[in-house]
Amino acid sequence: MSTTKEKVERLRETLRTHSPLLIAYSGGVDSTYLLAEAVEILGFQALAVIADSPSLPRKALKTAIDVAHSLGARLQILNTTELDQPDYTANPVNRCYFCKAELFQRMADLAQAQHFAALAYGENADDALEFRPGAKAAAEFQVLAPLRTAGLTKSEIRFLSRQRNLPTADQPAQPCLSSRVQHGIPIDRGVLSMVEQAEETVRHHGFKVFRVRYLRDDNGAPAAKLQIAPGEMDRLPIHWPNIQAALITIGFGAAFWDPAGYQPPAQKLRVSGKQ
Repeated sequence: MSTTKEKVERLRETLRTHSPLLIAYSGGVDSTYLLAEAVEILGFQALAVIADSPSLPRKALKTAIDVAHSLGARLQILNTTELDQPDYTANPVNRCYFCKAELFQRMADLAQAQHFAALAYGENADDALEFRPGAKAAAEFQVLAPLRTAGLTKSEIRFLSRQRNLPTADQPAQPCLSSRVQHGIPIDRGVLSMVEQAEETVRHHGFKVFRVRYLRDDNGAPAAKLQIAPGEMDRLPIHWPNIQAALITIGFGAAFWDPAGYQPPAQKLRVSGKQ
């Protein structure tokens, strides 16, 4: 069993071997740590690329840009067009594949034009426990996963991020807004805007870990299901009347909260016994 220190050295050796390196950066825990290591090891030979689209909350984009600049990283913003792809907007189970395939194609074109040696993204060693269609796209474009290759788990990445004083160390996972929409419900700018406004409303009430799910009721009208992390559920009854009223104002025909709360996907797998 490798120590965390040995894993970090493997990570750094991978970075040294694939310079100059183009890194898919989202501002999340994993890609931020990967970028921090890459900047330290490669300096300006590393370039972060962030995909900007309506599925990325405006607040998250600004925060990610600020964090990249605080690391001294080079950053390029790519405006992606997944909402122009019927395969994506139909919102199938493998929706993420089409998003990542476009991003990696754009990155591959950039790498060829600017003579980068390789592409990389922030998949970690725990991600194999989850269903991730984006990993298929990564394999097709030969995108490196240095954190996974090094064997670094999410908990180790959070620990190492704290050592670096990265602001993302304890940041909750924040996948794209499209992930809140029930599979099969078409995705468009209006749907994503409703989800973004709904989650900003919940965040305004002080909740940290949650999801607002976009569903359809029996009549086809939009409905919101709020899932709050179990540790924050005791505060929900106090705030729910105001949150519910705000969700209705945003455009949801109905709004309700899930008594089971919210559990991250990896936690669900551990609870179910799937390792």
